[in-house]
Amino acid sequence: MLYLIGLGLGDAKDITVKGLEVVRRCSRVYLEAYTSILTVGKEALEEYYGRELILADRDMVEQEAAEILKGAKTEDVAFLVVGDPFGATTHSDLVLRAVEAGIAYRVIHNASIMNAVGCCGLQLYNFGETVSIVFWTDTWRPESFYDKIKRNRDAGMHTLCLLDIKVKEQSMENLMRGRKVYDPPRYMTVAQAAGQLLEIVQNRRERGDDLALTEETVCVGLSRVGADDQLIRAGSLRELASCDLGPPLHSMLVTGHLHPLEVDMLRLFCSDTNGLQSLKMTDSSTYIS
Repeated sequence: MLYLIGLGLGDAKDITVKGLEVVRRCSRVYLEAYTSILTVGKEALEEYYGRELILADRDMVEQEAAEILKGAKTEDVAFLVVGDPFGATTHSDLVLRAVEAGIAYRVIHNASIMNAVGCCGLQLYNFGETVSIVFWTDTWRPESFYDKIKRNRDAGMHTLCLLDIKVKEQSMENLMRGRKVYDPPRYMTVAQAAGQLLEIVQNRRERGDDLALTEETVCVGLSRVGADDQLIRAGSLRELASCDLGPPLHSMLVTGHLHPLEVDMLRLFCSDTNGLQSLKMTDSSTYIS
């Protein structure tokens, strides 16, 4: 059987008891190593699990899935995913390949940023579509995530923004020359994401568009959710563009309509007593910014 096992968000001990039992009896154990990271490395996981882990990068998962599934008809194979196997990044393709090959599969779930983000006090059922904010380059500066945030804001919904991760990426020169040389890993920070959003806001303002948000829109920055040194910062988009939330991974929220309880929770994470001053009350149970 193929087991897809969520590892949670913090460290080696965040795996479930059920997941750990499966890992310890599997013939081979793969660690998906390109969509997210834990606060500890492969060696710490191996020590706690008592098993050798095989790193599965994007190329292996997307182009060599047969190698992962090899022998899974007659033995147990585990595929470990940070967070939940069907959380922020799904692995449906691997499941479909297994089914096509006549291999049974089972999913062992765990916490994902998709639900753990509730730690900041925003109510999960008030979230709209999740968006990804990617690193801009000199020649590629997409703004599609802004339009999705606008749709959510127009509906009064919050937006979870997943921030870009660049792992085992090649420069254009190395790619064109066929050299297997990879750039150092890069992880987008809340400050970088907020800075790109501020640029889009200014671009749209100059075009005369109706703005989805402004520099004063209340947003939330989160880093290392689920870890002992987790950080949360609530403030205006402008404030988040200059905040330092430490090492990765980071996520960001753009608020929609806020209930008074949500506002009270966000005040716990403001950097000063004047935080959230841009909020306006539209009725007895709704704040907007």
